[in-house]
Amino acid sequence: MELSRQSVKARLTGRSSMQDYLRDLLAKADISLGGDRPWDMQLNAPGVPERIFTGGNLGLGESYMDGAWESQALDEFICRLLRARLAQQVRPTRVLLHCLKARLLNRQTVARAREVGERHYDLGNEFYGAMLDARMTYTCGYWKDARTLDEAQEAKLDLVCRKLQLEPGMRVLDIGCGWGSFMAYATEHYGVECVGITISREQAEHARRKYPHLPLEFRLQDYREVNETFDRIVSIGMFEHVGEKNYRTYMEVAHRCLKEGGLFLLHTIGSNRRTHGNDPWIDRYIFPNGELPSIGQIGDAVDDLFVVEDLHNFGPDYDKTLMAWYRNFEQAWPRFADELGDRFFRMWRYYLLSCAGAFRAREIQLWQWVLSRGGVCGVYPRVN
Repeated sequence: MELSRQSVKARLTGRSSMQDYLRDLLAKADISLGGDRPWDMQLNAPGVPERIFTGGNLGLGESYMDGAWESQALDEFICRLLRARLAQQVRPTRVLLHCLKARLLNRQTVARAREVGERHYDLGNEFYGAMLDARMTYTCGYWKDARTLDEAQEAKLDLVCRKLQLEPGMRVLDIGCGWGSFMAYATEHYGVECVGITISREQAEHARRKYPHLPLEFRLQDYREVNETFDRIVSIGMFEHVGEKNYRTYMEVAHRCLKEGGLFLLHTIGSNRRTHGNDPWIDRYIFPNGELPSIGQIGDAVDDLFVVEDLHNFGPDYDKTLMAWYRNFEQAWPRFADELGDRFFRMWRYYLLSCAGAFRAREIQLWQWVLSRGGVCGVYPRVN
C-alpha cells in the first residue's frame, strides 16, 4: 500500500494530515484507527502513516516490527485490508521497482537458491519443532476431517500418497523434502523407498538422525542437479522458491526424472494473478527470492511435458494451519525470547498472522496438481 508523493499530496487536499487520509482509507475496510474492536489499528508512535504510504507493504510490516502500531487480531486486520482491495487503490513505486528487478533478474540461480535455506529453514530444529506438528511438516495441513494440527498434517500426507497411487517397492523423489515427514510416512504406510533433496543443512541432518531405520536417502542438493529415474515424484511446499524464470527448467527436471506413465504431485501456494517477485516484506524478512506462481504460469511450464490429471484447491486450510502454528509459537515463545528478542517475535507474529489473513481473504491459494508423464490409463480417480 503505497502512494507517490504527488499522489499523496493531491489526495490530502483539504485534509489535516496523512493520518486523516489513512483513517479514511482504512474505513473502507471497516477498520478504525484507535477503535476498540480486535481488528482495529492502534498507533503507538508518530510517523506510521508516512512509513506506510512511502514504503508500501514493506513500511507496514517494518513499522509493526518496530512496535509503532498494533492490532489485537492482526490476521483479521490483514484479511480486511485485502478483501477491501486497498492495495489496488494506490500505485506503488517501490513495489513496482521490486517487481521489475524480479522480472529482469534470475534471483533463484543455483548459487542464490541456498539463501532461503540458510536464512529461514536453518533457523533451528528446536524452534520449528516447537511450532509445527509432531512430524515437523512445514506445509498446509488438510483439515477436512481433522480436529488437531497433527491430524491435519497426517491427513495431508496420506492424501498425497493416495493421489500418487503409491505401491510397495516404488522409488519416490521428494523435491524439497523438509524434515522428511512425507518420506517417512510414505515408507511406513505404503512400503516405498524415497530420495529427498533439500537446500537446508539443518533439515537434512535432522532427518538423517531421526530416520536411520527407514530406506530413506537425504541429500543436500539443488533440484537442477538430479538426473535419475523414479516411479513417482512429489514436491510439497518447495515450488514457491523456484522463481518464474526457472519454472520451465524445474518441470523439465521432473519430466526427465519421472518414468513413462509415472505421477508427479506438486503442492504449492499460488497467486490469483501473474506476479513478478514476492511481497517486499516477505522477501526481505522471511523468504528471500521467493515467488508465487499463477495457474497460468504453471500451465505454461508443464506445456507438452505433462498431462494435468487433477487440480485441487484447499487454500482456506492454510488459514487454519497458520493459526495453529501461531498458537504453538506463542505458547513456546518464553523458551526462545532471550535468544531471539522482541523484534523477532513481532516479525514472526506478523509473518504467521498476515499470511493467515491473506489465505482467509482468498488472496492466495493452496493447490495440489497431479501430473502424469504420458497420461494415465482411463480417468484419473478423484481423491479427497
